[in-house]
Amino acid sequence: MASWTLKRTHTCGELRATHKDQTVTLNGWVENRRDHGGLCFIDLRDRYGRTQIVFSPQRSAELHAKASGLRPEWVVAVRGVVCPRPGGTVNPNLSTGEIEVEAREFEVLNEAKVLPFPLSDDAEVGEELRLRHRYLDLRRRSMQQNLVLRAKLVQVMREYFAKHNFVDIETPFLVRSTPGGARNYLVPSRLFAGSFFALPESPQLFKQLLMVAGYDRYVQIARCLRDEDLRADRQPEFTQLDVEMSFVQADDVMTMLEGCVAEIMERVLGRKIDLPFRRMPFAEALSLYGTDKPDLRFGMPLWDVADIAKSCSFKVFTDALAAGGAVKGIAATGAARYSRKEIDELSTFAQGFGAKGVAWLKVEEAGLTGSIAKFFQPAELAALRERMHAAPGDLLLFVADKPELVHQVLGALRNHLAGKLDLIKDGEFRFAWVVDFPMFEYSNEEKTIVARHHPFTSPKDEDLAILEEKPLEVRAKAYDLVLNGVELGGGSIRIHRHDLQRRIFKLLGIGDQEAKEKFSFLLEAFEFGAPPHGGIALGIDRFVMLLLGLDSIRDVIAFPKNQKAMDLMTGAPGTVTPRQWKELHIRPEEPPKAT
Repeated sequence: MASWTLKRTHTCGELRATHKDQTVTLNGWVENRRDHGGLCFIDLRDRYGRTQIVFSPQRSAELHAKASGLRPEWVVAVRGVVCPRPGGTVNPNLSTGEIEVEAREFEVLNEAKVLPFPLSDDAEVGEELRLRHRYLDLRRRSMQQNLVLRAKLVQVMREYFAKHNFVDIETPFLVRSTPGGARNYLVPSRLFAGSFFALPESPQLFKQLLMVAGYDRYVQIARCLRDEDLRADRQPEFTQLDVEMSFVQADDVMTMLEGCVAEIMERVLGRKIDLPFRRMPFAEALSLYGTDKPDLRFGMPLWDVADIAKSCSFKVFTDALAAGGAVKGIAATGAARYSRKEIDELSTFAQGFGAKGVAWLKVEEAGLTGSIAKFFQPAELAALRERMHAAPGDLLLFVADKPELVHQVLGALRNHLAGKLDLIKDGEFRFAWVVDFPMFEYSNEEKTIVARHHPFTSPKDEDLAILEEKPLEVRAKAYDLVLNGVELGGGSIRIHRHDLQRRIFKLLGIGDQEAKEKFSFLLEAFEFGAPPHGGIALGIDRFVMLLLGLDSIRDVIAFPKNQKAMDLMTGAPGTVTPRQWKELHIRPEEPPKAT
């Protein structure tokens, strides 16, 4: 086939009335073809927009006949003259809607088979089919807009940190597997039999070593991999903004990130946001919202009513309090209209998070009514109403159990009700920092304490005295950035002294021998003048998803995996040949099938 000659001079979203009478060349995909009054029209599309092309039989019968054979998604090149659209045919909803291009010549650059699904944004297409033909799915206008916005966001990040004197440094992709954190993907070594590289879950250790090396401001748009169960906002491979700074305290890191986020919001979305973001201690977040990632776009906080409930005759409440538990509730705005069936559905929802059930009261002008009202004295009912700032028409929902379960259930119920009651305004963004996290937590699975963030996080100075005696009361110099009830990223001030790092390792059951074997390079580096340092990692996929108001990060990643961590388009993961197994010194449990 001869080389094509009609190279584009303009994009399909570029032409306006000011281009009248200019000869232009467009390249793109045929979105559709229409025949009206002897004229043939096609809409030619590229990622910049859409332009109407008209073929007139009076100007060229041959050209008109050829155009009549065009089919959707054929790739074509068209040369023609820009003309104003005739009166009454202007399309105000299209950026090129004032003009059309009268074709003089065109080439078919490639034909296309009938597509497995339509590319219009309003077409209902299953995600499995979209992922199997992702290269077609990515032609859709919405997907292209998503990825263009993502690219703009990353560009703003790079420019912001370059402006603030950060050095963009790439860290290794083949690293050593270390204990703690998420499960690694492993890569067998061909040259060292029985040894494995790990793919990095984050650049954590390397960016700390860069601080030791004197690169006091590091940044990277880092690819990370974690072999973990997937959700709508997780992928096995993901991208994060990775930042580390020397000679800083927590507020310095948070302030730097706030400036970046504010610049992104203004330059990408055209939105100005107020700084600084709210700083909320972990204990406060848990007490008021039942979660360490509170959605602050609406109210409906959790109210502690234990002091009122302790004197009532409702056994569920009094038994929970006698066992050292908690009684808390929320006032669901306007939900008193709910039927008994709808309230039972809320109870079923709560049971899915571990609750035995939900107690309730309706707020009416005359007072509180409901099945548990009889267990309270009138003064106690009045106290409940006052405590929970309840108004007529509200529904009071209560959970009594262990404090952690009460928070978990009411936190989930709060978010669930906000959606059902339309309490969240579209396009609203509420950022907050959650700080003063517990340094450790108890793992029921491992039957021991584990690091809540990672073992390189520094404890707060004032809690060092109780590090070994009361580790679960120790707070960390850690901070999470939360947006609309989703954790965008987390960071901390790191440990920079080898003696404190050894104490933390020992508390986590990492003995001297294991520490030497797996972290000797880090501990040794700390003995050669490590500065105080801290940083943060922010999930770019998740951030873009939230800015666009989407439900899945797969819609902001070009080639994502499905919920089983499979690539439906390429068929990865796939089998390999027996020869490859042998080269990697691995013997499978079952003989592999050759591919």
